[in-house]
Amino acid sequence: MNGKKSINVLLGISLALILVVSMFFALQKPVAIAADGQIIKDTVFFNCTVEQVLKDNGVVVGEYDLVQPALDASVQKNTNINVIRAFRVFVIADGQKKEIITPPVPIKEAIAEAGVTLGEKDLIKTIASELTQPDQEIEIIRVEEQQVQEEAILPYGEERTEDPTLEKGLSKTLRRGVNGRVLNTVRITYHNGQEVKREVIDSQTKVQPVNRIVAVGNITTVSRGSLRLNFKQALYAQASAYTYTGRNTASGTVPAVGTIAVDPSVIPIGSRVYIEGYGFATAWDTGGAVRGNRIDLFMEDRAQCMKWGVRNVKLYILE
Repeated sequence: MNGKKSINVLLGISLALILVVSMFFALQKPVAIAADGQIIKDTVFFNCTVEQVLKDNGVVVGEYDLVQPALDASVQKNTNINVIRAFRVFVIADGQKKEIITPPVPIKEAIAEAGVTLGEKDLIKTIASELTQPDQEIEIIRVEEQQVQEEAILPYGEERTEDPTLEKGLSKTLRRGVNGRVLNTVRITYHNGQEVKREVIDSQTKVQPVNRIVAVGNITTVSRGSLRLNFKQALYAQASAYTYTGRNTASGTVPAVGTIAVDPSVIPIGSRVYIEGYGFATAWDTGGAVRGNRIDLFMEDRAQCMKWGVRNVKLYILE
């Protein structure tokens, strides 16, 4: 009997030990900690919080660091704990630069964290990222709009009509143009108090413009005494006079009566012309002061140049 009792006791003790060991292993909870670029694996027991696991593994959590799950959460089996470090972010608005310490958060959340309120039209200037990054600068551009009314000139247009009594190239005004007036509603956009754009959003004509009417010539043949001139174009020019200075013309010819200096953009070099009050001539020369509708006529001597002076003439560029 005593032998049987001893065996039963031993069996009881063995079963108890097996139960304790089984419970010991059953209560083990594997966890993994991701922090500072490392993965720490551990096993915890019983009812343990995330904060306790981090402390036991020497992981220090800063005030603004983000821990997932939360520090006071109970650790479950195979829990993955992430420690996301906070960093500096700068928010610039209204002439101030504010520093906040935060883990990665959406840009607008960081702005709110800095105590900055975004207006409906305000712009955010920063790097292209959904979440904040270390030492990132986020600039708030305050956008304001203002509407003003401004009176402006409404320019007149021009109407052209042919005049069969006028030489080709010449024109005359039959009716002067008169500008109108318009009242514009203008939207002005400001960025941080500086004007960046103006746009007309409404316009009301107060005075209609009156178009200028111009008659243009179409005659290409005229008679001057016994002469009949066929020409490409007529024009009015201011004519001065010059005489021989010892230098040849711009074309390399020796200047003589019938040589004139011209602006080649108006009268091409080599053109034959007829000038009222001077006669036939050829455009062989140019001059520093000869620009636009201005010409310089060659004459024999200084006395003739002085007598001529400066005159307005009609000139025909011949066929």
